[in-house]
Amino acid sequence: MSWTAGYVTDLNYTYGYYRELNPALLRLACVNAGVAPPAAPLDYLELGFGQGVSINVHAAAFAGAYWGIDFIPAQAAHARALAAASGSGAVLLDDSFHDFAARSDLPEFDVIALHGIWSWISDDSRRTIVDLIRRRLKPGGLLYLSYNCFPAFAAAVPLRHLLTLHAELAGSVASGTAGNIEGALAFAQRLADAGAHYFRANTAVAEWLKTMQGQDRAYLAHEYFNRDWRVMPFSEVARELDEAKLSFVGSAHLIDQIDVFNIRPEWQKILADIRHPVLRQSVRDYLLNQQFRRDIFVKGPRPMSALERTEALRNQPFALTARPEDVPLKAAGILGEIPLDEKLYRPLIDALAGNGFAPKSLGDLAGLPALRDTPFADVATAVLTLVGGGHVHPAQPVTKPARDRCSALNRYLCQRARTGTAVMALASPVTGTGIPIDVFQQLFLLAIQNDRKAVADQAAFVWDVLAAQGQRLMRDNQPLPSAQDNIAELTKHATQFATRLPLLKALGVA
Repeated sequence: MSWTAGYVTDLNYTYGYYRELNPALLRLACVNAGVAPPAAPLDYLELGFGQGVSINVHAAAFAGAYWGIDFIPAQAAHARALAAASGSGAVLLDDSFHDFAARSDLPEFDVIALHGIWSWISDDSRRTIVDLIRRRLKPGGLLYLSYNCFPAFAAAVPLRHLLTLHAELAGSVASGTAGNIEGALAFAQRLADAGAHYFRANTAVAEWLKTMQGQDRAYLAHEYFNRDWRVMPFSEVARELDEAKLSFVGSAHLIDQIDVFNIRPEWQKILADIRHPVLRQSVRDYLLNQQFRRDIFVKGPRPMSALERTEALRNQPFALTARPEDVPLKAAGILGEIPLDEKLYRPLIDALAGNGFAPKSLGDLAGLPALRDTPFADVATAVLTLVGGGHVHPAQPVTKPARDRCSALNRYLCQRARTGTAVMALASPVTGTGIPIDVFQQLFLLAIQNDRKAVADQAAFVWDVLAAQGQRLMRDNQPLPSAQDNIAELTKHATQFATRLPLLKALGVA
Protein backbone atom coordinates (compact mmCIF):
# COMPACT_ATOMS: atom_id res chain seq x y z
CA MET A 1 0.00 0.00 0.00
CA SER A 2 1.21 3.54 -0.81
CA TRP A 3 2.24 5.65 2.19
CA THR A 4 -0.23 8.31 1.03
CA ALA A 5 -3.23 6.09 1.91
CA GLY A 6 -5.31 7.86 -0.73
CA TYR A 7 -4.56 11.34 0.62
CA VAL A 8 -3.60 14.17 -1.76
CA THR A 9 0.13 14.82 -1.41
CA ASP A 10 1.22 16.45 -4.66
CA LEU A 11 -0.47 19.75 -3.72
CA ASN A 12 0.54 21.06 -0.30
CA TYR A 13 -2.10 22.40 2.04
CA THR A 14 -2.71 26.15 2.35
CA TYR A 15 -0.85 28.38 4.83
CA GLY A 16 -3.89 29.37 6.88
CA TYR A 17 -4.12 30.19 10.58
CA TYR A 18 -7.16 28.72 12.36
CA ARG A 19 -8.15 30.54 15.53
CA GLU A 20 -10.53 27.77 16.66
CA LEU A 21 -7.43 25.75 17.57
CA ASN A 22 -6.27 28.45 19.99
CA PRO A 23 -5.92 27.16 23.58
CA ALA A 24 -7.22 30.37 25.15
CA LEU A 25 -10.36 30.37 23.01
CA LEU A 26 -10.98 26.69 23.73
CA ARG A 27 -10.68 27.32 27.47
CA LEU A 28 -13.02 30.33 27.26
CA ALA A 29 -15.58 28.31 25.30
CA CYS A 30 -15.55 25.70 28.08
CA VAL A 31 -16.08 28.32 30.77
CA ASN A 32 -18.92 29.91 28.83
CA ALA A 33 -20.54 26.48 28.54
CA GLY A 34 -20.21 26.04 32.31
CA VAL A 35 -17.45 23.41 32.28
CA ALA A 36 -14.09 23.78 34.02
CA PRO A 37 -11.29 23.96 31.43
CA PRO A 38 -7.86 22.35 31.79
CA ALA A 39 -5.40 24.63 33.56
CA ALA A 40 -2.55 26.37 31.75
CA PRO A 41 0.22 25.71 30.87
CA LEU A 42 -1.05 22.98 28.63
CA ASP A 43 0.26 19.79 27.10
CA TYR A 44 -1.18 20.26 23.62
CA LEU A 45 -1.41 17.88 20.65
CA GLU A 46 -2.57 18.77 17.14
CA LEU A 47 -3.30 15.86 14.81
CA GLY A 48 -2.88 16.79 11.14
CA PHE A 49 -1.35 20.27 11.44
CA GLY A 50 -1.12 20.97 7.69
CA GLN A 51 1.60 23.56 7.14
CA GLY A 52 1.95 23.94 10.91
CA VAL A 53 1.05 27.62 11.07
CA SER A 54 -1.48 27.41 13.90
CA ILE A 55 0.49 25.09 16.15
CA ASN A 56 3.64 27.19 15.75
CA VAL A 57 1.86 30.45 16.51
CA HIS A 58 0.37 28.88 19.64
CA ALA A 59 3.63 27.25 20.70
CA ALA A 60 5.32 30.64 20.49
CA ALA A 61 2.56 32.66 22.12
CA PHE A 62 0.80 30.44 24.69
CA ALA A 63 2.66 28.62 27.44
CA GLY A 64 2.77 24.85 27.19
CA ALA A 65 4.40 21.81 25.62
CA TYR A 66 3.31 21.29 22.02
CA TRP A 67 3.25 18.13 19.94
CA GLY A 68 1.91 17.75 16.44
CA ILE A 69 1.89 15.39 13.47
CA ASP A 70 1.26 15.64 9.76
CA PHE A 71 2.30 12.68 7.67
CA ILE A 72 3.20 14.72 4.55
CA PRO A 73 6.98 15.26 4.87
CA ALA A 74 7.02 18.60 3.03
CA GLN A 75 4.46 20.02 5.43
CA ALA A 76 6.26 18.65 8.47
CA ALA A 77 9.49 20.21 7.19
CA HIS A 78 7.76 23.57 6.82
CA ALA A 79 6.33 23.32 10.32
CA ARG A 80 9.74 22.48 11.76
CA ALA A 81 11.27 25.52 10.07
CA LEU A 82 8.72 27.72 11.85
CA ALA A 83 9.46 26.01 15.17
CA ALA A 84 13.19 26.51 14.68
CA ALA A 85 12.61 30.19 13.94
CA SER A 86 10.65 30.77 17.16
CA GLY A 87 12.69 28.43 19.37
CA SER A 88 9.48 27.03 20.85
CA GLY A 89 10.72 23.45 21.13
CA ALA A 90 7.51 22.11 19.60
CA VAL A 91 7.77 18.41 18.71
CA LEU A 92 6.55 18.20 15.10
CA LEU A 93 6.57 14.81 13.39
CA ASP A 94 5.68 13.32 10.00
CA ASP A 95 4.15 10.25 11.64
CA SER A 96 0.92 8.66 10.46
CA PHE A 97 -1.86 8.38 13.03
CA HIS A 98 -1.04 4.68 13.48
CA ASP A 99 2.70 5.23 13.91
CA PHE A 100 2.17 8.09 16.34
CA ALA A 101 -0.32 6.14 18.43
CA ALA A 102 2.20 3.31 18.72
CA ARG A 103 4.96 5.54 20.18
CA SER A 104 6.06 4.73 23.72
CA ASP A 105 7.26 8.27 24.59
CA LEU A 106 3.95 10.13 24.47
CA PRO A 107 2.86 12.24 27.43
CA GLU A 108 -0.74 12.69 28.47
CA PHE A 109 -2.34 15.75 26.89
CA ASP A 110 -4.64 18.47 28.22
CA VAL A 111 -5.82 19.32 24.71
CA ILE A 112 -6.04 17.22 21.55
CA ALA A 113 -7.14 19.18 18.51
CA LEU A 114 -8.10 18.20 14.95
CA HIS A 115 -9.18 20.80 12.40
CA GLY A 116 -10.11 19.61 8.93
CA ILE A 117 -9.14 15.97 9.58
CA TRP A 118 -12.05 13.88 10.84
CA SER A 119 -14.14 13.98 7.65
CA TRP A 120 -11.21 13.29 5.34
CA ILE A 121 -9.69 10.09 6.72
CA SER A 122 -10.55 6.41 6.68
CA ASP A 123 -12.70 4.62 9.25
CA ASP A 124 -9.58 2.77 10.40
CA SER A 125 -7.75 6.06 11.02
CA ARG A 126 -10.72 7.41 12.98
CA ARG A 127 -10.68 4.30 15.17
CA THR A 128 -6.96 4.81 15.78
CA ILE A 129 -7.56 8.44 16.76
CA VAL A 130 -10.37 7.52 19.15
CA ASP A 131 -8.14 4.94 20.81
CA LEU A 132 -5.31 7.47 21.07
CA ILE A 133 -7.66 9.97 22.70
CA ARG A 134 -8.89 7.32 25.12
CA ARG A 135 -5.35 6.49 26.20
CA ARG A 136 -3.54 9.85 26.05
CA LEU A 137 -6.10 12.58 26.86
CA LYS A 138 -5.98 13.48 30.54
CA PRO A 139 -9.11 13.28 32.68
CA GLY A 140 -10.62 16.75 32.42
CA GLY A 141 -8.83 17.29 29.10
CA LEU A 142 -10.61 18.59 26.04
CA LEU A 143 -10.88 17.52 22.42
CA TYR A 144 -11.50 20.03 19.63
CA LEU A 145 -12.95 18.45 16.52
CA SER A 146 -14.26 20.05 13.33
CA TYR A 147 -16.08 18.09 10.64
CA ASN A 148 -18.59 18.22 7.80
CA CYS A 149 -22.03 17.22 8.97
CA PHE A 150 -25.62 16.63 7.99
CA PRO A 151 -28.08 17.90 7.01
CA ALA A 152 -26.68 20.78 4.88
CA PHE A 153 -23.93 18.70 3.30
CA ALA A 154 -26.34 15.94 2.23
CA ALA A 155 -27.16 17.51 -1.14
CA ALA A 156 -23.46 18.06 -1.93
CA VAL A 157 -22.42 14.44 -1.42
CA PRO A 158 -23.38 13.46 -4.99
CA LEU A 159 -21.49 16.49 -6.35
CA ARG A 160 -18.33 15.43 -4.58
CA HIS A 161 -18.82 11.88 -5.89
CA LEU A 162 -19.16 13.19 -9.45
CA LEU A 163 -16.03 15.34 -9.17
CA THR A 164 -13.83 12.59 -7.77
CA LEU A 165 -15.24 10.02 -10.19
CA HIS A 166 -14.36 12.25 -13.15
CA ALA A 167 -10.89 12.95 -11.75
CA GLU A 168 -10.29 9.22 -11.30
CA LEU A 169 -11.70 7.90 -14.59
CA ALA A 170 -11.24 10.81 -17.00
CA GLY A 171 -8.17 12.39 -15.46
CA SER A 172 -4.59 11.29 -15.85
CA VAL A 173 -1.34 11.02 -13.97
CA ALA A 174 0.19 13.44 -16.46
CA SER A 175 -2.39 16.12 -15.64
CA GLY A 176 -1.66 15.89 -11.92
CA THR A 177 -4.15 16.64 -9.19
CA ALA A 178 -4.54 20.30 -10.17
CA GLY A 179 -5.25 19.45 -13.81
CA ASN A 180 -7.70 16.72 -12.86
CA ILE A 181 -9.54 19.14 -10.57
CA GLU A 182 -9.86 21.64 -13.43
CA GLY A 183 -11.26 18.94 -15.69
CA ALA A 184 -13.72 17.71 -13.08
CA LEU A 185 -15.01 21.20 -12.29
CA ALA A 186 -15.42 22.02 -15.99
CA PHE A 187 -17.32 18.78 -16.58
CA ALA A 188 -19.65 19.31 -13.62
CA GLN A 189 -20.32 22.88 -14.75
CA ARG A 190 -21.10 21.58 -18.23
CA LEU A 191 -23.75 19.32 -16.73
CA ALA A 192 -25.18 22.19 -14.69
CA ASP A 193 -25.28 24.46 -17.74
CA ALA A 194 -27.00 21.71 -19.73
CA GLY A 195 -29.85 21.70 -17.20
CA ALA A 196 -29.11 18.42 -15.43
CA HIS A 197 -32.03 17.75 -13.11
CA TYR A 198 -29.72 17.15 -10.14
CA PHE A 199 -28.53 20.76 -10.29
CA ARG A 200 -32.00 22.08 -11.11
CA ALA A 201 -33.44 20.27 -8.08
CA ASN A 202 -30.56 21.39 -5.85
CA THR A 203 -30.00 25.06 -6.63
CA ALA A 204 -27.76 25.47 -3.57
CA VAL A 205 -25.43 22.82 -5.03
CA ALA A 206 -25.28 24.71 -8.32
CA GLU A 207 -24.17 27.80 -6.38
CA TRP A 208 -21.73 25.63 -4.44
CA LEU A 209 -20.16 24.54 -7.72
CA LYS A 210 -19.83 28.15 -8.88
CA THR A 211 -18.09 29.04 -5.62
CA MET A 212 -15.67 26.14 -6.04
CA GLN A 213 -14.63 27.47 -9.45
CA GLY A 214 -13.02 30.47 -7.76
CA GLN A 215 -11.38 28.64 -4.84
CA ASP A 216 -7.71 27.78 -4.44
CA ARG A 217 -7.01 24.45 -6.11
CA ALA A 218 -4.78 23.26 -3.26
CA TYR A 219 -7.66 23.87 -0.86
CA LEU A 220 -10.09 22.00 -3.13
CA ALA A 221 -7.67 19.09 -3.45
CA HIS A 222 -7.56 18.52 0.29
CA GLU A 223 -11.21 19.41 0.87
CA TYR A 224 -12.88 17.25 -1.78
CA PHE A 225 -10.45 15.03 -3.70
CA ASN A 226 -8.96 12.72 -1.10
CA ARG A 227 -9.93 9.07 -1.37
CA ASP A 228 -11.74 9.20 1.96
CA TRP A 229 -14.48 11.76 2.53
CA ARG A 230 -17.21 11.14 5.09
CA VAL A 231 -20.06 13.41 6.13
CA MET A 232 -21.30 12.40 9.59
CA PRO A 233 -24.21 13.47 11.77
CA PHE A 234 -23.38 14.76 15.23
CA SER A 235 -24.99 11.70 16.82
CA GLU A 236 -22.54 9.35 15.09
CA VAL A 237 -19.54 11.45 16.11
CA ALA A 238 -20.77 11.55 19.71
CA ARG A 239 -21.29 7.78 19.69
CA GLU A 240 -17.73 7.11 18.46
CA LEU A 241 -16.20 9.51 20.98
CA ASP A 242 -18.20 7.99 23.81
CA GLU A 243 -15.82 5.04 23.47
CA ALA A 244 -13.03 7.40 24.58
CA LYS A 245 -15.13 8.55 27.58
CA LEU A 246 -15.82 11.96 26.03
CA SER A 247 -18.87 14.16 26.59
CA PHE A 248 -20.02 17.03 24.40
CA VAL A 249 -19.56 20.50 25.93
CA GLY A 250 -20.30 23.07 23.23
CA SER A 251 -19.10 24.82 20.12
CA ALA A 252 -15.62 26.32 19.87
CA HIS A 253 -17.17 29.09 17.75
CA LEU A 254 -18.54 31.37 20.45
CA ILE A 255 -21.23 32.92 18.25
CA ASP A 256 -22.72 29.42 18.01
CA GLN A 257 -23.18 29.44 21.79
CA ILE A 258 -25.26 32.65 21.72
CA ASP A 259 -28.84 31.75 20.84
CA VAL A 260 -29.99 35.25 19.84
CA PHE A 261 -27.89 35.00 16.67
CA ASN A 262 -28.99 31.48 15.77
CA ILE A 263 -32.23 30.28 17.38
CA ARG A 264 -35.70 31.67 16.75
CA PRO A 265 -38.05 31.81 19.77
CA GLU A 266 -40.23 29.02 18.37
CA TRP A 267 -37.11 26.88 17.93
CA GLN A 268 -36.10 27.52 21.54
CA LYS A 269 -39.40 26.02 22.67
CA ILE A 270 -38.77 22.89 20.62
CA LEU A 271 -35.23 22.48 21.97
CA ALA A 272 -36.32 23.14 25.56
CA ASP A 273 -38.62 20.10 25.39
CA ILE A 274 -35.78 17.74 24.37
CA ARG A 275 -33.99 16.24 27.36
CA HIS A 276 -31.34 14.05 25.72
CA PRO A 277 -28.27 16.18 24.80
CA VAL A 278 -27.45 14.18 21.65
CA LEU A 279 -30.99 14.44 20.32
CA ARG A 280 -31.07 18.15 21.23
CA GLN A 281 -27.87 18.85 19.27
CA SER A 282 -29.08 16.76 16.35
CA VAL A 283 -32.40 18.62 16.16
CA ARG A 284 -30.52 21.90 16.45
CA ASP A 285 -28.50 20.94 13.37
CA TYR A 286 -31.73 20.38 11.44
CA LEU A 287 -33.15 23.71 12.60
CA LEU A 288 -29.97 25.50 11.51
CA ASN A 289 -29.30 23.32 8.43
CA GLN A 290 -25.79 22.86 9.78
CA GLN A 291 -22.99 21.86 7.41
CA PHE A 292 -19.86 22.22 9.55
CA ARG A 293 -19.41 21.73 13.27
CA ARG A 294 -16.60 22.91 15.55
CA ASP A 295 -17.15 20.84 18.67
CA ILE A 296 -15.52 20.64 22.08
CA PHE A 297 -15.72 17.35 23.96
CA VAL A 298 -14.28 16.82 27.46
CA LYS A 299 -13.10 13.64 29.14
CA GLY A 300 -14.94 13.80 32.44
CA PRO A 301 -16.41 17.32 32.37
CA ARG A 302 -16.57 19.09 35.73
CA PRO A 303 -19.62 21.39 35.79
CA MET A 304 -19.00 24.86 37.19
CA SER A 305 -21.52 26.39 39.53
CA ALA A 306 -23.14 29.64 38.42
CA LEU A 307 -20.88 31.50 40.86
CA GLU A 308 -17.72 29.76 39.64
CA ARG A 309 -18.56 30.52 36.02
CA THR A 310 -19.35 34.17 36.76
CA GLU A 311 -16.13 34.62 38.74
CA ALA A 312 -14.06 32.97 36.02
CA LEU A 313 -15.54 35.27 33.39
CA ARG A 314 -15.27 38.34 35.61
CA ASN A 315 -11.55 37.71 36.23
CA GLN A 316 -10.71 37.02 32.58
CA PRO A 317 -8.87 39.89 30.85
CA PHE A 318 -9.63 40.74 27.23
CA ALA A 319 -7.81 42.73 24.57
CA LEU A 320 -9.00 44.47 21.45
CA THR A 321 -7.52 42.95 18.29
CA ALA A 322 -8.98 45.41 15.78
CA ARG A 323 -9.01 49.19 15.61
CA PRO A 324 -12.18 50.57 17.24
CA GLU A 325 -13.33 52.04 13.93
CA ASP A 326 -13.01 48.62 12.28
CA VAL A 327 -15.36 46.85 14.72
CA PRO A 328 -18.82 46.64 13.10
CA LEU A 329 -21.84 47.08 15.32
CA LYS A 330 -23.42 43.94 13.94
CA ALA A 331 -22.85 40.22 14.30
CA ALA A 332 -23.64 37.36 11.96
CA GLY A 333 -25.17 34.01 12.86
CA ILE A 334 -27.54 31.58 11.23
CA LEU A 335 -30.30 34.20 11.45
CA GLY A 336 -28.21 36.65 9.43
CA GLU A 337 -26.63 39.93 10.49
CA ILE A 338 -28.12 41.35 13.67
CA PRO A 339 -27.40 44.95 14.76
CA LEU A 340 -25.69 45.37 18.11
CA ASP A 341 -26.87 47.83 20.76
CA GLU A 342 -24.55 50.83 20.46
CA LYS A 343 -25.24 51.90 24.05
CA LEU A 344 -23.81 48.58 25.23
CA TYR A 345 -21.09 47.84 22.67
CA ARG A 346 -19.60 51.27 22.06
CA PRO A 347 -18.53 51.81 25.72
CA LEU A 348 -16.96 48.33 25.72
CA ILE A 349 -15.02 48.98 22.52
CA ASP A 350 -13.87 52.42 23.65
CA ALA A 351 -12.79 51.09 27.05
CA LEU A 352 -10.80 48.26 25.46
CA ALA A 353 -9.06 50.86 23.27
CA GLY A 354 -8.23 53.01 26.28
CA ASN A 355 -4.87 53.18 28.07
CA GLY A 356 -3.01 52.22 24.92
CA PHE A 357 -5.13 49.09 24.25
CA ALA A 358 -4.06 47.52 27.55
CA PRO A 359 -6.14 44.41 28.43
CA LYS A 360 -9.09 44.86 30.80
CA SER A 361 -10.91 42.26 32.85
CA LEU A 362 -14.55 41.55 32.21
CA GLY A 363 -15.22 42.68 35.74
CA ASP A 364 -13.63 46.07 35.05
CA LEU A 365 -15.63 46.41 31.84
CA ALA A 366 -18.87 45.58 33.66
CA GLY A 367 -18.04 48.34 36.15
CA LEU A 368 -17.86 51.08 33.52
CA PRO A 369 -20.07 54.06 34.46
CA ALA A 370 -22.05 53.70 31.23
CA LEU A 371 -22.80 50.04 32.04
CA ARG A 372 -23.46 50.09 35.77
CA ASP A 373 -27.18 49.45 35.26
CA THR A 374 -26.55 46.68 32.71
CA PRO A 375 -26.77 43.12 34.08
CA PHE A 376 -23.40 41.36 34.16
CA ALA A 377 -24.75 38.55 32.00
CA ASP A 378 -25.53 41.03 29.22
CA VAL A 379 -22.05 42.57 29.42
CA ALA A 380 -20.49 39.09 29.32
CA THR A 381 -22.57 38.11 26.29
CA ALA A 382 -21.53 41.33 24.52
CA VAL A 383 -17.83 40.67 25.10
CA LEU A 384 -18.18 37.05 24.01
CA THR A 385 -19.96 38.28 20.88
CA LEU A 386 -16.98 40.52 20.09
CA VAL A 387 -14.66 37.56 20.70
CA GLY A 388 -16.77 35.38 18.42
CA GLY A 389 -16.54 38.04 15.71
CA GLY A 390 -12.74 38.07 15.93
CA HIS A 391 -12.51 41.66 17.22
CA VAL A 392 -11.59 40.87 20.85
CA HIS A 393 -9.59 38.04 22.36
CA PRO A 394 -8.90 36.75 25.87
CA ALA A 395 -5.58 38.12 27.10
CA GLN A 396 -2.86 36.69 29.31
CA PRO A 397 0.10 37.93 31.37
CA VAL A 398 3.03 38.50 29.01
CA THR A 399 6.23 36.63 29.85
CA LYS A 400 9.65 37.38 28.42
CA PRO A 401 10.01 33.89 26.88
CA ALA A 402 6.69 34.27 25.05
CA ARG A 403 7.58 37.76 23.85
CA ASP A 404 10.98 36.56 22.62
CA ARG A 405 9.50 33.55 20.82
CA CYS A 406 6.81 35.65 19.15
CA SER A 407 9.33 38.31 18.10
CA ALA A 408 11.61 35.70 16.55
CA LEU A 409 8.76 33.97 14.71
CA ASN A 410 7.30 37.26 13.48
CA ARG A 411 10.67 38.45 12.16
CA TYR A 412 11.01 35.19 10.26
CA LEU A 413 7.51 35.49 8.80
CA CYS A 414 7.98 39.12 7.78
CA GLN A 415 11.23 38.22 6.07
CA ARG A 416 9.46 35.39 4.28
CA ALA A 417 6.74 37.74 3.07
CA ARG A 418 9.37 39.06 0.64
CA THR A 419 9.24 35.76 -1.27
CA GLY A 420 5.50 35.72 -1.95
CA THR A 421 4.66 32.80 0.39
CA ALA A 422 3.33 34.89 3.24
CA VAL A 423 1.52 33.51 6.28
CA MET A 424 -1.32 35.96 6.90
CA ALA A 425 -0.98 36.06 10.69
CA LEU A 426 1.64 37.01 13.26
CA ALA A 427 1.92 35.81 16.86
CA SER A 428 0.80 37.91 19.84
CA PRO A 429 2.20 37.16 23.31
CA VAL A 430 -0.61 39.31 24.76
CA THR A 431 -3.47 37.19 23.42
CA GLY A 432 -1.59 33.93 22.79
CA THR A 433 -3.03 33.83 19.32
CA GLY A 434 -2.41 34.82 15.70
CA ILE A 435 -3.31 38.34 14.60
CA PRO A 436 -4.42 38.66 10.95
CA ILE A 437 -1.97 40.80 8.98
CA ASP A 438 -1.58 40.85 5.22
CA VAL A 439 1.59 40.66 3.14
CA PHE A 440 1.91 44.42 2.60
CA GLN A 441 1.60 45.12 6.31
CA GLN A 442 4.24 42.50 7.04
CA LEU A 443 6.54 44.20 4.55
CA PHE A 444 5.86 47.57 6.17
CA LEU A 445 6.82 46.01 9.51
CA LEU A 446 9.99 44.72 7.86
CA ALA A 447 10.72 48.22 6.60
CA ILE A 448 10.29 49.60 10.13
CA GLN A 449 12.64 46.93 11.46
CA ASN A 450 15.13 48.18 8.86
CA ASP A 451 14.86 51.72 10.30
CA ARG A 452 12.48 53.12 7.66
CA LYS A 453 10.50 55.46 9.89
CA ALA A 454 8.72 57.68 7.35
CA VAL A 455 5.82 56.23 5.38
CA ALA A 456 7.42 57.36 2.12
CA ASP A 457 10.56 55.41 2.99
CA GLN A 458 8.47 52.39 3.94
CA ALA A 459 6.65 52.54 0.59
CA ALA A 460 9.96 52.78 -1.30
CA PHE A 461 11.31 49.80 0.67
CA VAL A 462 8.31 47.65 -0.22
CA TRP A 463 8.46 48.74 -3.86
CA ASP A 464 12.07 47.62 -4.05
CA VAL A 465 10.96 44.19 -2.79
CA LEU A 466 8.14 43.95 -5.34
CA ALA A 467 10.15 45.33 -8.26
CA ALA A 468 12.98 42.85 -7.65
CA GLN A 469 10.44 40.05 -8.30
CA GLY A 470 8.78 41.73 -11.26
CA GLN A 471 5.58 42.41 -9.31
CA ARG A 472 3.30 45.43 -9.43
CA LEU A 473 0.23 46.61 -7.59
CA MET A 474 -3.15 46.33 -9.28
CA ARG A 475 -5.87 48.91 -9.72
CA ASP A 476 -9.14 48.09 -11.49
CA ASN A 477 -7.62 44.71 -12.39
CA GLN A 478 -4.78 46.42 -14.23
CA PRO A 479 -1.11 46.60 -13.12
CA LEU A 480 0.09 50.09 -12.24
CA PRO A 481 2.48 51.06 -15.03
CA SER A 482 5.28 53.08 -13.42
CA ALA A 483 7.43 52.94 -10.33
CA GLN A 484 6.02 56.32 -9.28
CA ASP A 485 2.44 55.02 -9.52
CA ASN A 486 3.31 51.96 -7.45
CA ILE A 487 5.15 53.97 -4.80
CA ALA A 488 2.27 56.44 -4.58
CA GLU A 489 -0.20 53.59 -4.02
CA LEU A 490 2.10 51.95 -1.48
CA THR A 491 2.41 55.27 0.35
CA LYS A 492 -1.38 55.29 0.76
CA HIS A 493 -1.21 51.75 2.18
CA ALA A 494 1.66 52.70 4.51
CA THR A 495 -0.24 55.76 5.75
CA GLN A 496 -3.26 53.57 6.51
CA PHE A 497 -1.05 50.97 8.19
CA ALA A 498 0.38 53.64 10.50
CA THR A 499 -3.06 53.98 12.07
CA ARG A 500 -3.00 50.27 12.97
CA LEU A 501 0.57 50.24 14.24
CA PRO A 502 -0.20 51.36 17.85
CA LEU A 503 -2.58 48.41 18.23
CA LEU A 504 -0.03 45.95 16.81
CA LYS A 505 2.59 47.29 19.21
CA ALA A 506 0.20 46.89 22.14
CA LEU A 507 -0.40 43.28 21.06
CA GLY A 508 3.34 42.61 20.91
CA VAL A 509 3.21 41.96 17.17
CA ALA A 510 5.17 45.00 16.02
